[in-house]
Amino acid sequence: MHSLELLLDPTSDEAVRDEWSVLSAAGLPSQGDHAGTSNAPHVTLVARPGLDPAADPRLLPLSAALPLPAELGGLLLFGAPPRGLVLVRPVVVTGELLDLHARVHESLGGAGDVPHTTPGRWTPHVTLASRLTPDQVARAVDALADADAPSTRPVLLSQLRRWDPSTGTVVPLGPAPEGAGVSDVAGR
Repeated sequence: MHSLELLLDPTSDEAVRDEWSVLSAAGLPSQGDHAGTSNAPHVTLVARPGLDPAADPRLLPLSAALPLPAELGGLLLFGAPPRGLVLVRPVVVTGELLDLHARVHESLGGAGDVPHTTPGRWTPHVTLASRLTPDQVARAVDALADADAPSTRPVLLSQLRRWDPSTGTVVPLGPAPEGAGVSDVAGR
């Protein structure tokens, strides 16, 4: 699936990666097991079979809302056995975050979104681990508790990016680093 994602600021990113490492050290599945350079803690705004790069100039100004303060909540599970469970930290929803999400969808138009990313059904979260068994979930919760992982955590949602799995590329959509032009941010 193609997606638009919000990345975390470096401090928040490191804190989530620390939780990934705790899970890996406990011999459990972890998002940290994915070695791809595009793998980073993120919040998915939109996921659909395709995203037209021609929409990038319309999306770029929306990044002016960033950085956006947020809070990661306690552990939450998605899915059901036997396919596997997904361990996440939900993002506490704010009016500002919902507004950004709605404006992104309005800017894109079209249809075909994965249901849990559509306005009114969106469940913002940061994934810690996928394809867990119920036993592994219990072990993951224990490992994170033993590591004194906080139950909630303030974070900053700092950048917007587009993931294109067909080309394996990440396109930054802002906000622009100081001194960079629009074409630098959009990767053109």
